[in-house]
Amino acid sequence: MNHSAASAEMNAFVRVVERGSFAAAATDLGLTPSALSKLVTRIEHRLGVRLLTRTTRKLALTDEGELFVVRSREILASIEAAEAEVTAASEQPRGHLRISVGTALAKQILGPALPVFLARYPDISVELNVSDRQIDLVAEQVDVAIRSGALGDSTLVARKLTEATRVICASPLYLEKHGSPLVPADLLRHNCLTLPGPQWLQWPFHTHEGINRLAVSGTFTSDSADLLLDMAIAGLGIARLADFMVARAMQQETLVPLLKASHMPESFPIHALTVPGRHRAPRIRAFIDFLVEQFGRAA
Repeated sequence: MNHSAASAEMNAFVRVVERGSFAAAATDLGLTPSALSKLVTRIEHRLGVRLLTRTTRKLALTDEGELFVVRSREILASIEAAEAEVTAASEQPRGHLRISVGTALAKQILGPALPVFLARYPDISVELNVSDRQIDLVAEQVDVAIRSGALGDSTLVARKLTEATRVICASPLYLEKHGSPLVPADLLRHNCLTLPGPQWLQWPFHTHEGINRLAVSGTFTSDSADLLLDMAIAGLGIARLADFMVARAMQQETLVPLLKASHMPESFPIHALTVPGRHRAPRIRAFIDFLVEQFGRAA
């Protein structure tokens, strides 16, 4: 078997695993389900092992199948990387780009910037998935994921885009009605807008004794940081949000920073994540370089 046919078989097998059925994978690959099933059977016969356990409801990987899909993904990524390195010098970035990004980053940074990127690279099309859940880049065929916070153990390639911080802020409308907190303890008599979870109710401040975490409270909690931003601008209360989220409102003076001298901003990184090998593809490299540029402007 030649290398091209082998890589095509690996790609087909990986697609079956990722999609969870022959029918769905066949649609992606432009084949019939029966032809795809026969292809996988042919791979199994050649290897002399069963890779998939087929039932009427689902497909399950055997131990050998688990190993084969991991190795297949590594090989396919290496092939794409090799092709990208050969063509990168002369090729105008082109192709389809699948991006995953959290809701706050999508609205405040990526959404406003994407028209510029698409105008710069007219041969690239973009599919943007906006979600705060953790995703499997390989299984969901995502080229680039943009995520904030510390990275856990991962085989993904990470490029740091910026270091964000948190800001305590409120609208002039709220402060006119309720006054400005001059010291952290003043927050105890203010309406604080928070994310759900005890860790988000503890706002940190510098004191002579070290870091003190003040337990705040309020009448509104939401798992959407975007909604907290909207509520703060509307004058509902005081919020503690990422600096990239409030930058525009600060410039427009619809929000003003509070307690800057004592507040501990707790910096956290924002990364672009890609599958090993694929980060060298021209369309992906162009997008990540663009992200570095945009986050640099937003800083």
